[in-house]
Amino acid sequence: MTSTAPTQWPAQQDRFTADAAHELCTPLAGLRAQLEEALLHPGETDLPRLLDAALRDVDRLEAITADLLLLTQVAAGTHLKHQTVDLTDTVRTHAIRWTGRPEIRLRTAPAVTVHAAPAYLARLVTNLIDNARRHARQSIQVQVRHYDALAELTVTDDGPGIPAQDRERVFERFTRLDSARCRRRGGTGLGLAIARDIAHAHAGTLHVEDAPGGGARFVLRLPLARYVAVQP
Repeated sequence: MTSTAPTQWPAQQDRFTADAAHELCTPLAGLRAQLEEALLHPGETDLPRLLDAALRDVDRLEAITADLLLLTQVAAGTHLKHQTVDLTDTVRTHAIRWTGRPEIRLRTAPAVTVHAAPAYLARLVTNLIDNARRHARQSIQVQVRHYDALAELTVTDDGPGIPAQDRERVFERFTRLDSARCRRRGGTGLGLAIARDIAHAHAGTLHVEDAPGGGARFVLRLPLARYVAVQP
């Protein structure tokens, strides 16, 4: 059987490099334009407004850079120091930080433990909840339970949902089904890619499906801690 991986991998890397460059260049171009305009017309510059806009572009650059670094660390296994972690506690901790609309409704089983790197698991949970917040209309349902030998986390929003043909594409880096809206709401286009990479780094899976009544449901499954063989 002939493998296509050697030809596909460089193409994937080239696409990722081009996408990353584009995402970084957009706020940089905006920042440069604002500063050059201020330099050319200093007497007409609204300094507080300029600084506010410049800081927003800097915030975006920092967010993209941090997410790119995290993707590299996950791929390399950096800081993946596993220990027994209570997924229920992790989800509760990060869900209760959000108040207001959309409302987050929790349904959790006690002591659903997994073998994971705590910081990475927390980031995975945060990314799923943040994604749901961007698309929910009124509420988000978050559930943690045992599922055979697996821990299962579902995050369900009541938003427009994700068409079947896009349900794998949303996990690709820098993919946005609504680019303009996601940029306005602060998304880097890497959140779901990071979430799936972290799931895979923990021998887990992450997929999206239809939610009853509309919306999208993201389903994370990780091996329960008692079924994981811990290396001495």
